[in-house]
Amino acid sequence: MPRRFTDAKELLGDLLDRFEAGASSPIAHPDYAAFPSVVAADAFLKQIKEAEEIGAVSLGWGRGARRDQVAHVRLMSAGVLYGRLGRTPASRIAEDAAGRLVAGLSLHDGLKESAAGIADVWGRGKTWHGFASFDVERLREVFALAQAILDHKHLDVDYKTFSRKTVGDSKTLERNEGAVVRLLSGILEFPPGARPREALRTIGLERFAPPLLIAGRIDLDGADLSRISPHYLGITPKEADRIRFREPPVYVLTVENFASFNRHIAEADPGRLGTTMYVGGYPSLATQEALRVIAGIVSECTPIFHWSDIDPDGTWIFQTIERAIGRPIRPHLMSIEIAKQFGQVPAKKAAPARCLSDSGIAALATYLAEEGAKTLEQEELDPVLPQVTARRLALT
Repeated sequence: MPRRFTDAKELLGDLLDRFEAGASSPIAHPDYAAFPSVVAADAFLKQIKEAEEIGAVSLGWGRGARRDQVAHVRLMSAGVLYGRLGRTPASRIAEDAAGRLVAGLSLHDGLKESAAGIADVWGRGKTWHGFASFDVERLREVFALAQAILDHKHLDVDYKTFSRKTVGDSKTLERNEGAVVRLLSGILEFPPGARPREALRTIGLERFAPPLLIAGRIDLDGADLSRISPHYLGITPKEADRIRFREPPVYVLTVENFASFNRHIAEADPGRLGTTMYVGGYPSLATQEALRVIAGIVSECTPIFHWSDIDPDGTWIFQTIERAIGRPIRPHLMSIEIAKQFGQVPAKKAAPARCLSDSGIAALATYLAEEGAKTLEQEELDPVLPQVTARRLALT
């Protein structure tokens, strides 16, 4: 339904708004039923006719009994109307704002392209990720944070310290993490289903690295933990090189979900035949490095498994761990057969990881890309030992 107006300046301004948004010849309509008086209607018509006289707009008249009424007003010359209203074109405002946005900043080519795209958005009178053309100074800080990440200045510092050192405000990153990720998403690879904070974790930027939880027949340096038999051990990821195996684990299993981690070590492997680790969703860069260290400690013959939800996010987490470890890993309770038997078709479809054919999750990722593919949260499944472990137990 077309918008209708009783204020001539609002009507004319709306024509320019829609012109800036891409309409080549927008029209607007008077709202005769809403005029408070004949005097108000006459004043409205006088201003519209003055705009017509200078060639800014053309008037379309009604028919029959309404032939004396203006039916619609059409934009004819945006340039003339800008002058009539004393309004600066959004394109000129955007050009000036875009210049100030990047002035003095040494930016990656990808960020320069983003700045040009933002200028185009502003030129159409729209906002980019909530930033209008008058928000240049705030958006400059977002670009500075993104560039600092590309310069690897985020490594080994927490959220607030990184933000304070980069832009002088410890909370700027928290307020704008979505915009930072959006700028970086065309340059770095982020899991498409990850929230901004999760995405930043995968490249090593987090408030503080969460502890690595590990269960198995393990000790810490020279400390013998066999006497206290901990349910599991929590260490900072940087301490992974202090882990010692009392005896070689039959398997290594990483688990995305905390409840599934606890259930596995309590129900499926109370004897700690294997080593089980909780990675907490998208594993942080510190956690990825810890997994690489632990994988290097165990024998090449020890199979490594990962257990996630059977969904696109699960394939991205699997692939992240697979890349981090640098050796083949196998999916645990993440099969097409399980998905078809127990899963449901999701209401919203997302893209699974783009896997190489030799990836352990390639077959599941291919299935999840199909129409009608089913997904399943891992909590829906009861924990069991990895198949290789079950076979070994059967042979002993």
